[in-house]
Amino acid sequence: MQANYDYIIVGLGLAGISFCEQLRANHKTFIVFDDSSGKSSTVAGGLYNPVVLKRFTPVWKSEEQLGLALDVYDKLEQLLKVTLDYKIPVYRKFASVEEQNDWFTASDKLVLTKYLSNKIIPNKNTSVIANHGFGEVLHTGRIDVNTLVKSYKSFLGHNDSFLEEPFKYDALNTSERGVNYKNIKAKHIVFAEGFGITKNPFFKNLPLVPTKGELLTIYAPNLKIEYVLKGPVFLIPIGNDLYLVGATYEWQDLTYDTTEKAKTSLLEKLETLISCPFEVIQQVAGIRPTVKDRRPLVGQHHEHQNMYVLNGLGTRGVMIGPYVAKQLYNFIEKGRALDDEINVKRFIS
Repeated sequence: MQANYDYIIVGLGLAGISFCEQLRANHKTFIVFDDSSGKSSTVAGGLYNPVVLKRFTPVWKSEEQLGLALDVYDKLEQLLKVTLDYKIPVYRKFASVEEQNDWFTASDKLVLTKYLSNKIIPNKNTSVIANHGFGEVLHTGRIDVNTLVKSYKSFLGHNDSFLEEPFKYDALNTSERGVNYKNIKAKHIVFAEGFGITKNPFFKNLPLVPTKGELLTIYAPNLKIEYVLKGPVFLIPIGNDLYLVGATYEWQDLTYDTTEKAKTSLLEKLETLISCPFEVIQQVAGIRPTVKDRRPLVGQHHEHQNMYVLNGLGTRGVMIGPYVAKQLYNFIEKGRALDDEINVKRFIS
């Protein structure tokens, strides 16, 4: 028996969930395929932070992204009956007086003044190494991405909108009227499969640069910090004296195996941040879908008019996901132009 939908969505990471939420808000029917392989969400610290802390510059379209994203996660908390959004400040450790001065200069800029506190916070924690204190980033927090993905998958499953299986590209047929996949007929298909796009014959030529990331979870009962600490690594409290430490960036080894090299690198950096004893509880690896120009990959296939891509969210998927999902939905359903910076046409000559 043939099933009919408005949309088929392939992939249920941050991009896929964000697009599903656009469809639900607009009463569109859909079915999602996802086989749980290769999720970058396994290494997502889940931070939303409107400032690039290496250079003290605003994140691309941070204001639009943040407002939209927080509204989406608030609605998701109510829908899924879970806590996802943990409001937590980010403290940037200063390595020198020069960095303090750079921070003050940045905090005076109109685009950053609401996000960067203009006070230096002295370090009073004997377990933290920060002789020059910290700068506080405002309007920050952490989304519990693993809980989001797990709960959303369960929600879709209960509504018969989810199939946990690999998508077979060769079983897809397209026409001017829509797409057919096995016994499913839909008006449109959206590929939101992250790193998996490298095996997608329709979009594999897009310049995705997969980046492996590894993340540690440590137990540090004497640390007692209630803020995200950013130094050479991020240190993110997740409750019960547990902290995430991450993350690494690796472009050659694109396996999901954890490595001693990454662990050593993270621990060496961590030991310049904290001085108390700790124990490594877990190490995980995932592949992030990054793009060479640091902008997402969003838009329509150049030949198949009912086929779309929503990918390349990189390291800031928590903030970018809802923004690009809304852009794509408005493009498909309302004929609104996509932002040039994210449109895949920029790579199609």
